[in-house]
Amino acid sequence: MTTEQTARGSGQGPGCPLSAAAPPGTTPYAHYARMDELLALQHPLSTADTEPGFIIMSQVKELLFKLLHTELTTARDQLDKDALGDALWTLRRSARVQQVLLVSWETFSVLSPAEFAQFRDVLGSASGFQSAGYRRLEFLLGHKDAAMVAPHRGTAGHAAVAGQLREPSLYDAALALLARRGLLPPADAPNPDSTLPYRTGIEVEEAWRAVYRDPARHHELHLLAEALMDTAEQFARWRYTHLLTVQRMLGAKPGTGGTEGVAWLARISEHRFFPELWSVRSTL
Repeated sequence: MTTEQTARGSGQGPGCPLSAAAPPGTTPYAHYARMDELLALQHPLSTADTEPGFIIMSQVKELLFKLLHTELTTARDQLDKDALGDALWTLRRSARVQQVLLVSWETFSVLSPAEFAQFRDVLGSASGFQSAGYRRLEFLLGHKDAAMVAPHRGTAGHAAVAGQLREPSLYDAALALLARRGLLPPADAPNPDSTLPYRTGIEVEEAWRAVYRDPARHHELHLLAEALMDTAEQFARWRYTHLLTVQRMLGAKPGTGGTEGVAWLARISEHRFFPELWSVRSTL
């Protein structure tokens, strides 16, 4: 074995910083993934047996939001580079992350109203509505509303949320690809305002209709359309499961953080990402 191979096997070769070596008091695994810090981040504020699980699963969802944001951003950038095959593979991975996110609601849904009431007061004004990670996902997928930046003003996540509002969305990238493939007329403005929702209109639906009517000719674009539909459907399922979970725990009570609770969740559960991919189905 060469010196380089020995160094690489010990985690100290070229491209592997010496800091990867575990310091005293921890293991290489815990040091690499910062497990000790991660596992020290749960601080229940009540004596309720169910509060630790609520905190842990809330943190798990935030980590999954971050992972999903990473994957969907990668897919968007790959579409911008005309690397459609790579984007499809990335969307395949992101779909698995969405599946885990959907299943995460199951741990909340088994909380009885009495169990949740044991620690609900300590939440104060805390609400999932305030999640910067989730808001960035909404913006990344094209559901943009500048008013939704306001709840994050003065927080560490404000710059990231505001910045996401100004970035092109995944759907922007998909529609730009359709334009480059000659299926969609170029946008009126060469540099559209990225803070606005994605391009919409009959010509967008017509472009997707052309893809669906000749999937053999537009094979990869057809796969892209269905991959985007998978993404949109999983988000719709996630929102609806959120609605049912809150309804089961709270009934019609107001939500934490001053939201309307079930009434508000019912309204947002009707929203669909990539609407022309839904509406075109009625015309095929």
